[in-house]
Amino acid sequence: MASGTSTVDIRRSADRGASTTDWLQSRHSFSFADYYDPANTHHGLLLVNNDDIVEPAAGFDTHPHRDMEIVTWVLSGQLAHEDSMGNSGVIYPGLAQRMSAGTGVQHSEKNGSDSEPVHFVQMWVLPDTAGVTPSYQQQEIELTNTLTPIASGAIDAAVTVGNRDATLYGARLQPGDSVTLPRARFVHLFVARGTVTLEGSGPLAEGDAARLTDSGGRVTADADAEILVWEMNAGLGGV
Repeated sequence: MASGTSTVDIRRSADRGASTTDWLQSRHSFSFADYYDPANTHHGLLLVNNDDIVEPAAGFDTHPHRDMEIVTWVLSGQLAHEDSMGNSGVIYPGLAQRMSAGTGVQHSEKNGSDSEPVHFVQMWVLPDTAGVTPSYQQQEIELTNTLTPIASGAIDAAVTVGNRDATLYGARLQPGDSVTLPRARFVHLFVARGTVTLEGSGPLAEGDAARLTDSGGRVTADADAEILVWEMNAGLGGV
């Protein structure tokens, strides 16, 4: 890990960008779609952290992606996926999904239920190598009160991403449970559900995030919580 000044940047849920329609409530941690802030485009290798709620029988029609590692994590409900590689199915809580867009892929994502909304977080990181053959992977994983690898290009995880410097962890915490964040060049902590306290920075509510640089820390649950943590040992351009 390169040495540097340790920083912790707290980003509150209400300050995120938003896309809202009659069927979608989407909150963007970084510039995305019609929300653009030149000072808020990424943290480390993480370019997208979208927190989406899609109404029943609605969703994203077929659209293209290229040269991006896309990880989807469902918090509640069912997300139906179809892509131009021939993959189709329903993603549900506890099923990790990764799509490597590579030279180009098209896919759709729609609520798999006619009666209940689906709530999911979608995250994009840059690949090590552009122009690879597109691929898809999904795998069930059970989160516990320790940091469990969901997706990684560095260590064993439920699914693999094409970047050797990126690992996504998840944990489900009960009140009083604590986990220690990795100390890495860049760390992104997202509170997907519940409330936690980040040592030295105070409480974080649902939808809040912490962007850590050359830093770590301890997270303790104040209520039942689910957290998603990216450990990134490089940033854009390998810096």
